[in-house]
Amino acid sequence: MEEYLNRNETYKIIGVLFEVHKNLGKGFSEIVYKDAIEYEFQQLSIPYEREKEYTVNYKDTILKHKFYADFVVFDEIILEIKSVNSFDNNHYNQCINYLKVSNNELALLVNFNAGSLEYKRIALTKNLKK
Repeated sequence: MEEYLNRNETYKIIGVLFEVHKNLGKGFSEIVYKDAIEYEFQQLSIPYEREKEYTVNYKDTILKHKFYADFVVFDEIILEIKSVNSFDNNHYNQCINYLKVSNNELALLVNFNAGSLEYKRIALTKNLKK
């Protein structure tokens, strides 16, 4: 079996996501799914931060615009929640930007607006961040 980044933590998060999708199905707004995910994280004592703020360093300054990741789970995995018809490049780019400003290496992009839960693992290795 191929080993991949944060395997055990990823399995736990995906288990939560499937539980939420099983109970709510598709069609709700993102905020409803985020609230349900937060509830599950609390029930399972999974460490997380919601709406974690990140700044962008540019040369010798910090830019005014800030990024807010939906969740940071286990202090190292960005979790971005969507309720859309399908993923597009903007969703992937958003995750990559979050990884760059957070110095994390793994993001999970999740779509609840499908008959079956849809998710993508997005990894950004340290040497690609520059």
